[in-house]
Amino acid sequence: MRNALSGEQYSLTAGPYTAVVTEQGAGLRELAHGGEALVLAYGPQEPAPAAFGQLLIPWPNRVDHGRYEWDGVPYQLDVNEPAYDCAIHGLARWLPWRVVERENHRVRLACRLLGTPGYPFRLALEAEYSLDAGQGLTVSVRSRNEGEAAAPYAHGAHPYLTTGEPIDGCTVTAPGRRHLPVNDRMIPYGSPEPVEGTPFDLREGRRLGDLKIDRAFTDLDRDEAGRAWVHLAGSARTTSFWADATHPWLELYTADEVPERLRRQGFGVEPMTSPPNALASGIDLHTLEPGASLAGSWGIRLG
Repeated sequence: MRNALSGEQYSLTAGPYTAVVTEQGAGLRELAHGGEALVLAYGPQEPAPAAFGQLLIPWPNRVDHGRYEWDGVPYQLDVNEPAYDCAIHGLARWLPWRVVERENHRVRLACRLLGTPGYPFRLALEAEYSLDAGQGLTVSVRSRNEGEAAAPYAHGAHPYLTTGEPIDGCTVTAPGRRHLPVNDRMIPYGSPEPVEGTPFDLREGRRLGDLKIDRAFTDLDRDEAGRAWVHLAGSARTTSFWADATHPWLELYTADEVPERLRRQGFGVEPMTSPPNALASGIDLHTLEPGASLAGSWGIRLG
């Protein structure tokens, strides 16, 4: 589509799977199996609502008041979530990314994240989206420090899984043994707490009903390949998500504050290398020395 608001649209296909990736932010705008949506989609002429399908670099989720300290120097990020007085979801999601490689079933894009007053570091970013007829979508993200100073770093992503029906009637199975409490501004406090005996114990599967969730989970159960899985089961089909060991955190979100027409139509599953507010807290925050890289993968499939 010419002149799309989110830039060039890169259509991918493999067997029954199709996807659309955008120039803006290297975001996932659509993913479907046999024409049935696996993620909440949005149109090419609208900005991604509620971070739909966006990559969150160099931090996921919120930074309290947009303030953090690194190597003894205080920094102030732009507060782009004024309702909670936070800086949210990084700096790369609205930037243009260029194509490095493209085939019918995959696309690899790159972006140079240059320094700003709030984040005076330079990163080379790459994201690859690849479809497989049997395994569905795999997304791989790599970031390398091209600057001359060590940089604080974390990343995440923000797909919303869907089964084509409201999530209230869906059953969610998710692997977190601990969850991170948050205050009324959605900032974590204290240490992660066991999910056992709470409404947030999703390990054996739970029908969502009217349960509201917007918090990070950790201590994730994993399969033999090191993947942590989340399954959203509806009346007719199941959409499944996995994240590799680079992502020890999952933010789960019942989409209660997205645009009304899409509210609770999808389930946010956000793989994260660190929890919310990591730039300020330092929890699981990566130090990227000059020339160093961090890479991780996640994916989505039917069933």
